[in-house]
Amino acid sequence: MTTTASPHNAIETMNAPAGKPNSLTRSVYEQLRADLLSGHYRPGEKLPAEELRQRFQMGSSPIREALNRLLAEGFVSLEDQKGFRVAPISVEELQELVQARCLIDGAAVTESIRRRDTAWEEGLVLALHRLSRVRRRVADEADDDNPDWERLHRAFHVALVGGCGSRWLCRISEQLFDNAERYRLLVSRDLSERNELDEHKAITQACIEGRAEDATALLGEHYGRTNRMIMDQLNA
Repeated sequence: MTTTASPHNAIETMNAPAGKPNSLTRSVYEQLRADLLSGHYRPGEKLPAEELRQRFQMGSSPIREALNRLLAEGFVSLEDQKGFRVAPISVEELQELVQARCLIDGAAVTESIRRRDTAWEEGLVLALHRLSRVRRRVADEADDDNPDWERLHRAFHVALVGGCGSRWLCRISEQLFDNAERYRLLVSRDLSERNELDEHKAITQACIEGRAEDATALLGEHYGRTNRMIMDQLNA
């Protein structure tokens, strides 16, 4: 839905120093996006403009621009006369996300293997090594996710498709990853433990050995296991 900026917003933008609106929008966008991914805001929850203005201590223009960017990415929704809300979740959308990830990432991994060179292989091995050195949880007895693991896990999947030679494939892959992560992180404390590192290792080994069919099959199984665990929680 196209939103027309109000005269008040236009004045704010005109009066702001050059370059400042973009940096303000980026700051709000990044913080809100992190909150949405972590589950700080729950699906369907309202995102009142006034509360956001008070939280970030700034005018409405950068906040609305950040929300519109999140709207385009599917993290928030906009209802006529009701404003922005956190995008709802559904079993149907999760299934679509998993299918899309298998198609896009499968194609990107296949092409990365076809084009494979030393730089891609070393980058992938390094990403796996870094991921293997951090705990999945903050502590053995804690339920809290480890932010370092989350960051390195994302970096591994970015490296996995990064040799395909297509910025569009990589960009779409990252967007699908983040949308799928919103589901996983919403129920992550309820998910039973599994040895994800071994799954990552098996995918990496298949890539290094040039076994494209095995790599894409293992990746599909990796996504499928996570999907089934999330589905069990959503249907509980």
